[in-house]
Amino acid sequence: MKAVVLVGGEGTRLRPLTYSVPKQLLPVAGVPMVERVVGWLAAHGVEEVVLSLGYRPDAFVASYPEQMAAGVHLRYAVEPEPLDTAGAIRFAAEEAKLSETFLVVNGDVLTDLDASALLAFHRRRRAGATIALVPVEDPSRFGAVRTLADGRVEAFVEKPPRGEASTNAINAGTYVLEPDVVDRIPAGRRVSVERETFPALVAEGRLYAMVSDDYWLDTGTPETYLQANFDLLSGRRPGVPVPGARAFDGGSWVTGSPEIHGEVRPPSLVGDRADVQPAAVVIGSVVGEDSVVETAARVEHSVLMAGTVVEEAAVVRGSILGPGARVGRGAVVAPVSVLAQGAQVAAGSHIVDGRVGAGTG
Repeated sequence: MKAVVLVGGEGTRLRPLTYSVPKQLLPVAGVPMVERVVGWLAAHGVEEVVLSLGYRPDAFVASYPEQMAAGVHLRYAVEPEPLDTAGAIRFAAEEAKLSETFLVVNGDVLTDLDASALLAFHRRRRAGATIALVPVEDPSRFGAVRTLADGRVEAFVEKPPRGEASTNAINAGTYVLEPDVVDRIPAGRRVSVERETFPALVAEGRLYAMVSDDYWLDTGTPETYLQANFDLLSGRRPGVPVPGARAFDGGSWVTGSPEIHGEVRPPSLVGDRADVQPAAVVIGSVVGEDSVVETAARVEHSVLMAGTVVEEAAVVRGSILGPGARVGRGAVVAPVSVLAQGAQVAAGSHIVDGRVGAGTG
């Protein structure tokens, strides 16, 4: 089985962090997001993944020079220009010469969907394409998908007014496609699978959908990116949050050999060679490898990527610190702030819902 993973987006809502690190390479509890997606696909029999690349393809190639992730062979399909979702699918399928039924997933969606069940459903219906649906509390933010009793898609309802949708099921960003569906996608131009390809299949009665209550999260915003980390630490998604992690102090986790002399409250993850100094407090956070939380500093409900430093008496709450970022002595970084790779927050500064670029003082 093969799959196309769409990872071409620029991650604009997570800027300035994503200027240097593509969104799908951001770590979720210490593991790059794309590896979590590929690992999930591997669990459902996928043996080869085609990464549909647009933004910063060099970063993916450098991260996986042997073209392997989570035990799965990778192929790279680099778009010559932005082709939108359907255009990217066609380009990737042609580059990889996909000639059999295959999966397509959005690389910034984390899910525990039973992809094997979705594939079986697709084959039973003899569908041209099948999409996974997930129920949400407020479909007005996404757009609802209305289906008949057998799962055939009847209509797409684009962002219905709150409280007026006839269904709360939305497109979950996981598809099963037949090769003939790809053949009908116009080549060489931008084509949306949601606005062009799927509506045409609805008109022909060839698009089906399966609803799943399994875990699903679109990680595209700072809030949902943080949530993805916390869901793994808290056990909402069961199992060890990162391979090789060990339980620590009643609900937290560590990897490798960190130095912990301060207080770490669950659910937290402290990475290899990280240093939580005396009188420092870490609450419900990820402290990446080689990071330092200095004396009397406080980190709450945040993600600190590798090599970050939170200096003495500084406070970080509900925020994301990119690799190598530094928060100066006594500074406060408050929800929901995003610091780029190598960003600098000056001592004594107060940042609330801020975006701090690389090298900013």
